[in-house]
Amino acid sequence: MAYPDDLLSQGEQVVLHKHSHWKMLLLPYFCLVVVLGVGTWLAVLAQDLEWANIAWIVIAALAVVLIAWLFVAPFIRWRTTHFIITTDRVMARMGVVNRTGIDIPLSRISSVRFEHGLIDRVVGCGTLIIESSSQEPLEFYDIPSVEKVHTLLYREVNDNPHDDFARPAADLPPHGYPDQGYEPRGRR
Repeated sequence: MAYPDDLLSQGEQVVLHKHSHWKMLLLPYFCLVVVLGVGTWLAVLAQDLEWANIAWIVIAALAVVLIAWLFVAPFIRWRTTHFIITTDRVMARMGVVNRTGIDIPLSRISSVRFEHGLIDRVVGCGTLIIESSSQEPLEFYDIPSVEKVHTLLYREVNDNPHDDFARPAADLPPHGYPDQGYEPRGRR
């Protein structure tokens, strides 16, 4: 999904656009299954009552409210949370009604690091921590493939053409990857 082009400055391109990791939806999906299961069980119990129609309406209304609160709202929150890296900045946007966002120019980023515990490593996500020159570190939680995002952001911040993957084979040592102290052919 591309980020809206009208929010980008002239010449700016989206390098990466991600939502939070799907693990944020595990609890809402669990709540959905529990609410549907309990609602069905209560509806079956209420079928033999003489006021069964009223009980079914109450059960359905309560189920709709719980599903909206415990599943739909977190799903919409997840879907409207964006983490974007462009050629000029890092952007984070969240919310539907109350929208919040932050932009960090790449030139102001002083360091980038990531953290992920055992569960994060199993599901493939983590926390990206960005330190800018004048602010407290900003933590972005549940970023999918956080190590790859970290490397990509580091490359964008440093913009070093010598660390790109598309380096010509003539500039590589015989074993295929850069050495410390290695000079490309023809520069000795």
